[in-house]
This record gives sequence, C-alpha cells and structure tokens, in this order.
Amino acid sequence: MNDDVLARVRALLPALAERAPQADERCRLAPETVRDLVECGVLRMLQPKRWGGLESHPLRFYEVVRELAGVCGSTGWVAGVLGVHPWQLALFPEQAQRDVWDDDPDALMSSSYAPVGRLTPVDGGYRLSGHWSFSSGCDHVSWSLLGGVLVGSAGRPVDFLTALVPRRDYRIDDVWDVVGLRGTGSNDIVVADAFVPEHRVMRNYELAQLRGPGQKVNPGPLYRMPFGAVFTTAVTSPIVGAVAGCYRDFLTATRDRVRLSYGGDRFAEDQFAQVAVARAASEIDAAVLQLDRNLDELHRCAVDGAGIPMELRVRARRDQVRATERALHAIDLLFKAAGGTSLKRGNPIERAWRDAHAGSVHVANDAERALALYGKNAFGLTVEDGLV
Repeated sequence: MNDDVLARVRALLPALAERAPQADERCRLAPETVRDLVECGVLRMLQPKRWGGLESHPLRFYEVVRELAGVCGSTGWVAGVLGVHPWQLALFPEQAQRDVWDDDPDALMSSSYAPVGRLTPVDGGYRLSGHWSFSSGCDHVSWSLLGGVLVGSAGRPVDFLTALVPRRDYRIDDVWDVVGLRGTGSNDIVVADAFVPEHRVMRNYELAQLRGPGQKVNPGPLYRMPFGAVFTTAVTSPIVGAVAGCYRDFLTATRDRVRLSYGGDRFAEDQFAQVAVARAASEIDAAVLQLDRNLDELHRCAVDGAGIPMELRVRARRDQVRATERALHAIDLLFKAAGGTSLKRGNPIERAWRDAHAGSVHVANDAERALALYGKNAFGLTVEDGLV
C-alpha cells in the first residue's frame, strides 16, 4: 500500500506542477490539491492502522513529501506538516483520538506549537486563550494543535502543553502574504477563552520522554520515535525535495541553452556550470542519505524496544539541520549558475529558491541551536530540548 501511495502521487505530479503558480498567487493550496493528498493516502501514512491509517515506515512518508515538493514546495510543506499530525494525535489519550477520527478518519489537523497560549485549570480541563501564527494549511482542517503555557494558582507558568482544539472554537485571520512558501496558507489562529477537556491536552515533557497515553492503544514502533526527529524532518524534507526538483528543472532548462553573452557557447559545455551541477547534486544526495540513515536507525531502535540513545537523537537533529543547509547551498549554486534567467518571477528555479529559503527560517531549521545540542552531548553535558 505504501508503494501505491508513491505511485499515485507520481501520477499526480503534472497536475500539481500546473497548480503551483495558482497556489503562489492565492496564498493557499487549491481545495482539489488537498483532496488529492487525502485520496492518495498521503495524510494517512503515519496514522494508526486501528484508525484506518497505513502506519508506514517514516522513510516512505518523507520520500513522498520530497516528491511532492519537487513540483511545488508549498504542497510538499503542507503534506509534511499535516501528515505528521496523525502521528502526534496517536500519542494523545484514546478519547482525543475518538473525538477526531470516530466520525471522520480523514479529519485533518494543523498546528502552531509556539507556547503563546494561556491555559488555566478548571473542572474537567482548561480554559485556553491565545493568538498563534504560522499554522500551515489551516484553511483545510477541522482541528488544530496549539502550544500553550499552563498557568498555576499564583499566575506563573508551571508547564508547557499542546492542546487539541476543534475548528468551531477558533477563528482564522488571513494574514499570509510572504516571499516564499506562499501557497502554504500559514495563517493566524485566535482562540478566545475556549474550554479544552483534559483528554485533549498533552504535556510536551511526555513527548520529549518518548511517552504518550496513546501508546497503550497504538503500541507500534512508529509511536515510540522522538517528536524531535519526526516533526523536524517534516519541515526539512520539503526543502530538500524542492531543491531536488529545482535540480531536475535546471538540467532540463539549461541542457540545450546557448549563452549569447559568452559568444554563443552551449551552457552544458561550460566547465563552471558542470562543477556547479556536481556540487549541487552531491549536497542533495548527502542530505537525503543522512536523513534516511538516521530515521532508519531510530525506527530500528523503536522496533527493538531497547530505547533510543541520546547520541542518536542529537545526531538526527544535527543531520536534519545540516540537510537544510546543504539544500540551501545546492539551490544557491543553481540559482547563480542559471544567470539572469533565474530572476524571472514564476519560473520553477526562482520559486524553488524562494520556497527553500523561506522554509529554512522555521525554528526547527535553526542550525546553530541544533548543532550546539550535538556539541553539548559530545562533551558529556546534559541535553534537554523539546526538539531532540
């Protein structure tokens, strides 16, 4: 079935490529694109089998995300982010899973994890208020996962939580007008004093400890992997995929091109262009190989049930942010080598360049902070971070 998803996605790629300019113009994906992702099974790949999901090996999911991003960075980004949320919901208490999937196994969730919300304890749960930004794909979903701070009786923060909130309890502010990843529709979400039942809230600490109440009913190895690897790879894979797609487009566009400014020589015969292609290809390959190696090892550790060592967790984060850096280096090489033709708005190289750079500023792609965690562990110091 996993191979079927990839085959179905590949059959869709020409249509998705045609819709990419429209997504850029409208600052959101077309409804038919999201419908295609649902019907192909992309957004069920990390969903538990007991809820009609595929419970796929994560490598297969991220391969699909890269393929999508190769023709439209925004589509790949939304597929990656929305596709991870079923994995996270599987860690919530069973009743939260029932709330979402009992009536609609294809129900979609967006997210904004920054702990800007305020949760106050009340009988049976919490009152939640807040204003969140950057909720990718939120116009197409019926639930959202929102980060917040639990406020104690003294009015001080005592814990960091993620709340699952239905669409009826929040509004969406249409504010998304940006340079890159324009089609992701990453608008703002506003909640004004909504009640959140206790079973729809999860402590971020539990995620960091590779625990979750949902593991009782979803015991598969997929749900014993670190959030810090599963989620961060979802926001790096579209960048790598967009750059890989740009590489293919670059070769197609320049193979027979004649450079008049250099006396009519063929572009493909320029040794400097050849070197740029070689460097870019190597960077893309290195990014994919390291991402896949680490995810495979993390999954095997989860299968074995022996625990996942911190050394592997920080290495996965190290290589995830390096994959983003490698992808940016590759696309910068291609963008420069293409010359002035890469500046024309709307061409695939220009759009991929904007999308890759826009994705790189996500907090999960903050290379310096993530690399420091690896160095900290290498020196034998304690690492405590929610994205490891």
